[in-house]
Amino acid sequence: MGSEIVDFDPVSETVTMRFVAPDCFITGRGGVQGGLVAGFLDEVMGRAHVHATKGTEAPLNLDISMSLLKLVPPGPMLAKGRVLRRGKRAIFLEGELYDPSGEVIYARATSTAIPTPVPPQVA
Repeated sequence: MGSEIVDFDPVSETVTMRFVAPDCFITGRGGVQGGLVAGFLDEVMGRAHVHATKGTEAPLNLDISMSLLKLVPPGPMLAKGRVLRRGKRAIFLEGELYDPSGEVIYARATSTAIPTPVPPQVA
């Protein structure tokens, strides 16, 4: 996904990541293709849950809802994902995508997911 984890706050269960969209995902309008934006938000929300469970669980999405608030320009961007509520049967996640300074919000998403054990790594 062209991503890097910048920080994780265990108290708020919030992960911060950097993303850079590949040139092949820039549309004729000059912005990042919406499906990739959804992928970035899915990744940051999922990483929040994985980190909050110390790598023992990963979310299996039931639904994701995304709102594009501004055209997402090419180049680096910052994302924050957090666990809003975690239960035994469902978890609720939230994420935002920002400009590199973290001040201008481009998109936001929420997800409802099932907590599942992290599968063994496939070699």
